[in-house]
Amino acid sequence: MSVQAPLRVLVADDQALVRTGFRMILAADGIEVVGEAANGLEAVAATRSTRPDVVLMDIRMPEVDGLEATRRILGDSSTDGQGPGRADEAPDRPRIIILTTFDLDRYVYEALAAGASGFLLKDVTPEHLVGAVRLVRSGDALLAPTITRRLVERFARQDEQKQGRKTYRDLSALTQREAEVLQQLGRGLSNAELATQFHLSEATVKTHVARILAKLQLRDRAQAVVVAYESGLVRPCFDET
Repeated sequence: MSVQAPLRVLVADDQALVRTGFRMILAADGIEVVGEAANGLEAVAATRSTRPDVVLMDIRMPEVDGLEATRRILGDSSTDGQGPGRADEAPDRPRIIILTTFDLDRYVYEALAAGASGFLLKDVTPEHLVGAVRLVRSGDALLAPTITRRLVERFARQDEQKQGRKTYRDLSALTQREAEVLQQLGRGLSNAELATQFHLSEATVKTHVARILAKLQLRDRAQAVVVAYESGLVRPCFDET
């Protein structure tokens, strides 16, 4: 049986106290913090030099913010030598978790669209932080369905109207069942809930999700949620409360 290599994390936050706290929490669980960064420029440089598995990225930092740093890291050929592409085409490219103090920060939506694997509020519990890092390292996406749905609904249509953003994913490549799964995935359903919805086994659901990601060249479920809204499979229903 192969032994998985130690999990390596980079912490990017402009507050030294936050970085120190996260380092202590992760180290206590056997997770190696390979570097720290106080702004987006440092985060990009540190990612290139340390090649972490996961980056904890503050969204609001000086010099270059977490959104732009995320774009540079996930679109940077120097992090894996292959250039932009799907996660299965670039196994060494890190997963990025966005850190924010606001659960409806519009920049988090932008980061998810850019390829981040999820987000955490900064007041996260130690157990949740460790679990989140391990989850995205395994290739899954960190999505709290209720918050993520509110986040995407709030900004997907607004972003399209302001910037003319259109999705260029060809959904015609999906089978009818795959399109149905993507629609419900966009509404925040877990694999277990999808299995119940479609009267399938969880293993079959995982196969459908994997095929959706491959056909649409998506990194993970986080991007699939964004595409579900931007393509119109799920219609935003704005809730300003």
